[in-house]
Amino acid sequence: MATAKLTPLQESEARRLAKAAGTDKPKREFSEAEKTSRKERVAKVKDALARSVGTRGDQVAPARAALKAYLQKLNDPKQPDDQLFEMLLEAPFKAPPKKRTNEGRF
Repeated sequence: MATAKLTPLQESEARRLAKAAGTDKPKREFSEAEKTSRKERVAKVKDALARSVGTRGDQVAPARAALKAYLQKLNDPKQPDDQLFEMLLEAPFKAPPKKRTNEGRF
């Protein structure tokens, strides 16, 4: 039995149609309170990113990356709680604690 080969255009069209047919899961609806909370959080994250542009330190790059990842994953159902979110906002501006060593002491 010979199978017909699809052209790349037909193959991409078949994938698109299969993908469109498979998107039957319901969209997540947000209440007005959730929408305002999300808008406030987005504004705070964007403000922290803008303020941290000229900041220097070893903690700045990973903290900015975490803030950007938060914005990318905004629609994920699992979001950080308020305390963790505040820590995320302050991370670029807080220098990590210095390690204490006993070298050079008697």
